[in-house]
Amino acid sequence: MASTSDNGFRTRLGRVRGLGSAKSGGAHWLAYRMVAVLLVPLTVWFLYSIVRLAKAEHADAIAWLHQPVNAVLLLITLIATFHHAAAGMREVYEDYIHGKLARLIAIGLTNGAAILLAAASVFAVLKIAFGA
Repeated sequence: MASTSDNGFRTRLGRVRGLGSAKSGGAHWLAYRMVAVLLVPLTVWFLYSIVRLAKAEHADAIAWLHQPVNAVLLLITLIATFHHAAAGMREVYEDYIHGKLARLIAIGLTNGAAILLAAASVFAVLKIAFGA
C-alpha cells in the first residue's frame, strides 16, 4: 500500500490531516442555512404584500412603506437576500473556478456588487420610509 511519493510512509490519516472543511466551513454552512430559513417567512410576507399592493395607488404603496413594521421587515429582507445571494455565488465560484486569482476576483466582484446593491436598496427604502 505504500506509494513512492514523499509521504509514502505516512498513514492515511496523516495524509489527510489539515485538509477538508474541518476549520471554518461548518460556521459558513450553518450561517447560510440560518439566513435561508429566515428568508422563508420574509419572502412569504413580501409576496403577500406585493400582491396586496399590485392594484393600489402610488400613495397607498408609500403609506404602506411609512409603517415602521413594513419598512423594517423590508430592510431585513433586502439585507438577507443580498447576503444569501452573495454566499450562494461564492459556493458556486469555489466549486467551479479552479484558478485562485480568478476565483478571488469573481468573489470580490460579487461581494462588491452585493454590498453596492444592498446599500442602494436600503437607502431607497429609508428615503421613502422617512418621507424625504
